[in-house]
Amino acid sequence: MKFENSVSRRSFIVGAAGVATLGLAACGSNGAKKEDTSGGEKKADAQTLIVFAAASLTESLTEAGELFKNDNQGVDISFNFDSSGTLKTQIEEGSDCDVFISAGQKQMNQLDANAKKDHDKDLDFIASDTRFDILENKVTLCVPQDNPKAVQSFDDMAQKLGAGEILLGMGNSDVPVGQYTQKILKYYKLDEEALAKEGHISYGTNVKEVTTQVKEASVDCGVIYKTDATSAKLQMVGEATEEMCGRVVYPAAATKNAKQADLAKKFLEFLKTSDASACFEKVGFTPLSKA
Repeated sequence: MKFENSVSRRSFIVGAAGVATLGLAACGSNGAKKEDTSGGEKKADAQTLIVFAAASLTESLTEAGELFKNDNQGVDISFNFDSSGTLKTQIEEGSDCDVFISAGQKQMNQLDANAKKDHDKDLDFIASDTRFDILENKVTLCVPQDNPKAVQSFDDMAQKLGAGEILLGMGNSDVPVGQYTQKILKYYKLDEEALAKEGHISYGTNVKEVTTQVKEASVDCGVIYKTDATSAKLQMVGEATEEMCGRVVYPAAATKNAKQADLAKKFLEFLKTSDASACFEKVGFTPLSKA
């Protein structure tokens, strides 16, 4: 009996220690959960604005975005820079986006149910009451360093391209810079399809690709925006007139499905300020709306 009592006492002690250990572990577990929950709550409180913008805005809008974040603690901005056509498709397919800034009216109109032209049937993604024209750009003709083919102007480009003497870099037909270039080719009565088949045109999926082609001298000249030429420090030998390709106006708007609708409106208003305008003017944009 004594032996049994001794075993019983030892079992009780071990059992009690186990329960105590489990209790401590449980407390530690609860403490960890509280920490994780707190961290989760902090992340939930943080505001991240998702901005889809034309590739030509990369440098200037990134700089303006930093100013906005400095003035709005706890706010972050996630930028998606690409061709306006690609961005339009991503929004249409359901990608999260709070603000859209296009390099052309067409891509914005396609998503805006209140647009008077170019609207794609059944697409209603733009909060029309927030839409405004934010910037104007210029279409330029740029050449690589030392200008090997001595391209002097748009007139000279047209003559040499028509004669099959040069390789021109331009954007695809689904991106604004490519669409402006197509208008320039039509202005000079040049057959884009024939020139492409003969190997005298090199395409880029957005303006940054065309800019790189010129910078690396893989083309003899390229049609890009003034802002990209300025940022890349390229030599501009011509600036297209409105008669040649129309005006290059950038519309901006919040999306109807914006998860950060109030922040999107606040950001759009900020882009009209003198501080933001200075970022755009630095690379050659002309601000069209100022607060």
